[in-house]
Amino acid sequence: MKKHLFLTLFLAQWFAVSAWCQGFGNRELIDDGWSFHLGDVTYGGAEYFDASGWRTLNLPHDWSVESTASPALASCTGYLPGGIGWYRKDLNIPAEAKGRRVFIYFEGVYNNSEVFINGKWVGKRPNGYVSFMYDLTPYIHYGGRNVLAVRVDHSQDADSRWYTGSGIYRDVYLVYANPVHIHQWGVSYAATVGKGNATLSVRTEIDNQGKSSCGVKVQHEVFNSQNTKVASGTGSCSVAPDGTAFVATRLAISRPELWNLDNPCLYTLRTTVLQNGKVEDRTETKVGLRSLTFNPDKGFALNGRYMKVKGVCIHHDAGCLGSAVPKEVWRRRLMQLKSLGCNAIRLSHNPQAPCLYDLCDELGLLVMDEAFDEWEYPKKKWIAGWNKGTPGFQGSSSYFREWSKRDVADMVCRDRNHPSVMMWSIGNEVDYPNDPYSHPVLDKKEGTTQQYVRGYLKGQPRAERLGDIAKELAPVVRKYDSSRPVTAALAGAVMSNETDYPGALDVVGYNYTEYRYKQDHTAYPKRVFYGSETGHGLDAWKVVRDNDYIFEIGRASCRERVYACV
Repeated sequence: MKKHLFLTLFLAQWFAVSAWCQGFGNRELIDDGWSFHLGDVTYGGAEYFDASGWRTLNLPHDWSVESTASPALASCTGYLPGGIGWYRKDLNIPAEAKGRRVFIYFEGVYNNSEVFINGKWVGKRPNGYVSFMYDLTPYIHYGGRNVLAVRVDHSQDADSRWYTGSGIYRDVYLVYANPVHIHQWGVSYAATVGKGNATLSVRTEIDNQGKSSCGVKVQHEVFNSQNTKVASGTGSCSVAPDGTAFVATRLAISRPELWNLDNPCLYTLRTTVLQNGKVEDRTETKVGLRSLTFNPDKGFALNGRYMKVKGVCIHHDAGCLGSAVPKEVWRRRLMQLKSLGCNAIRLSHNPQAPCLYDLCDELGLLVMDEAFDEWEYPKKKWIAGWNKGTPGFQGSSSYFREWSKRDVADMVCRDRNHPSVMMWSIGNEVDYPNDPYSHPVLDKKEGTTQQYVRGYLKGQPRAERLGDIAKELAPVVRKYDSSRPVTAALAGAVMSNETDYPGALDVVGYNYTEYRYKQDHTAYPKRVFYGSETGHGLDAWKVVRDNDYIFEIGRASCRERVYACV
């Protein structure tokens, strides 16, 4: 009787909690009670390793911000150290959960993380900004002790042009699911808005980790902000063992309330997966009905109304709080920005915490989501002082060729259901002249004053590679979301215009290049472009205000302007 009651309560909790972050199953926040050791440890991932002398703490955690700044450390990351750290935690997986899948979901670990469960290595993720998940099921002791261990290697601490932090600096969840369940981030939608109606095209990806084929029914229900059901629909599919199948469903919504900046209305899409009438999985997705228009002569329109986007660049940290930023801090910062007239946020220059996108959805702020600050070659990172001395060349380029397409895909799949997201950026200032790419056009004095650096350097990587890489990354974005444009922020438009790079983009961002707006609008009349990072002076704003074809999503803070000079 007691076992039956426990199982009933377990299942009730399982189906009552919506799975927003990972998009399936039931999540359990496991931030409390971790053991931490700063420094590398031999066999730190072993199941019976004695960590009793380690420090006990709660996540999210950034060990760099706890450290002492030193002028001997890299100026580009705030003179604070990185290093290597280990985290361990005992997990209680109830015996009643046997037969279900158990996953571990990390919102972000900076960086080069390796994860172990009960002494078994389960995976590594170099990128410190993307969210990722592992299936722990084969290694779980149901009803017994389970030891989770995470090694974080930020020993290359001068790997960025701004402060990164170090450690498990975002939330961590255990996720329980039946063998038949929605794929990670497996519910996605696109909204088509008409006069007095809207159509929601929903795509659901189903995983079958069972041993036999199964037929499933996928049921969708849409609820408005008053929790009144306004639409529903069903679809079905057959899923092979260890296979995946897709279900496409169209839902009609009458008299829709559109998501906009003044009234950011959100609907709830409830998705239920049934097999033989039994609920296998259920998740809820916030939905915003809105349309985006990008026009080379008129700029940007939300829901058919052309407007001036007035955005700012923000990084993922919060000053003395480091990179482990509470949601309430983000809320206060965003509300202050909106009160000053800001209506958009550029996430500089990487995917950020999921709660930040939730807040932009709720508050009515547009978002430019960004993937990378460098591609296959590293940029200069200043080790001592600003823009002087001998630079270092650590960075994410060391794993770009192996991981970039997967990192981009994961960014898009995780964030594509946020109505606040208006563009996908595949790069920031990757075309900075001679840092590292170069082109003969830099030898021409006329028209090359934009970040002009020592003319053409034949020994540097050729700028033509920018077009090649953009042509690789842009289709990845479009594969997983075709409802928003692909963009990038150009630091050297003069040089990039000599390559295929701008042509691989749907919308082109210009950094600190206000003087070229009119010239390039004439030269490339079909190009949609905007201020992706601009000065914060009045003259810079007047150029946007006085030209219909320009909008601005990246007005830089004073701090961002310092970073942009690197």
